[in-house]
Amino acid sequence: MTANELAVEIEAPLTSSDARFSLATCRTGVVLFMSDALEGVRLVSHNALAMLGLAAVALAVFLMGHADVSRHLESQALSWLVDRASLRTLGASDAAEGADNAVLLAMAEPEAIQRATASNPSDLTRQQAAVAYWISRRYSVAPEPISRLVQEAWSVGQRVSLEPTLVLAVMAIESGFNPFAQSHVGAQGLMQVMTRIHHDKYELFGGQNAAFDPVTNLRVGVQVLKECIRRAGSLEGGLKYYVGAANLVDDGGYAGKVLAEQAYLRQVAAGVKLPVNSPLPQAVAQADVPAATVQPSPSGLSKSVEVQPAAPAASDSAPVPVAPVGHRPEQVAMLSGIR
Repeated sequence: MTANELAVEIEAPLTSSDARFSLATCRTGVVLFMSDALEGVRLVSHNALAMLGLAAVALAVFLMGHADVSRHLESQALSWLVDRASLRTLGASDAAEGADNAVLLAMAEPEAIQRATASNPSDLTRQQAAVAYWISRRYSVAPEPISRLVQEAWSVGQRVSLEPTLVLAVMAIESGFNPFAQSHVGAQGLMQVMTRIHHDKYELFGGQNAAFDPVTNLRVGVQVLKECIRRAGSLEGGLKYYVGAANLVDDGGYAGKVLAEQAYLRQVAAGVKLPVNSPLPQAVAQADVPAATVQPSPSGLSKSVEVQPAAPAASDSAPVPVAPVGHRPEQVAMLSGIR
């Protein structure tokens, strides 16, 4: 054996032993490092929890001395809890609500707003707005549709030379601003026009069903009222024709009731603060109207009439003292008038 081969045999075991020693040393170092790291984390956590506890104690002491801050924090915490509970509740109902919204979406009709009889009261003049709000409270109806009717009464009234307060007063007495009102003899809508008698007028608006469109009923009713006044030659006489009492001794107080309501509306339009429960004439039974005076009119038309006691016509400055609102008079039919 040569000297070189002997040297290799001696060095080989030494190299393998060194490698094993190095691996063991590394393993020991890693374990020691991990142990030290975990111990450090434990110590830091322990110290952090201790600090957190000290901070909580300090905060509690601070809040005990500041009740307003404590109440504010409690309020915020309660609000947060309520919001969380609401979100959970809404989450459970989202599916059902989504289905309902889908049905509503299928029926959506964006142009429906164009059919609504409504106006913003802020778009009215001060005079018109005062009248609209007073009527709204007096007859328990929404101010938006009443605002539209007030606008129309002013517009149509100026066109046919009738006071808008008179138009509104007729609507008030005839239907109480119910656009779907109907008497047992066929008077319909806001102004209780006899639709079957004045069907020709409604044809201009698409047919008889237009009687239940508030604006159309107002326009047709104003035309009928204007014809009645022209035929009678006076406002009181025209109202007597309008109610269908042209050939009666009196109209049972109808004209007085309309004029009293008009007097109220005039005062409201003038800026007078009137209570919404201002009284109206009291109703009486049909028997109080002399039956012997009922004669057919030349036109042979009939009208549903609200019968009230005979009363002097109200002046613009002094409304008739009358009974409380809400006592609706009996509906009867008279064979007279043009409606």
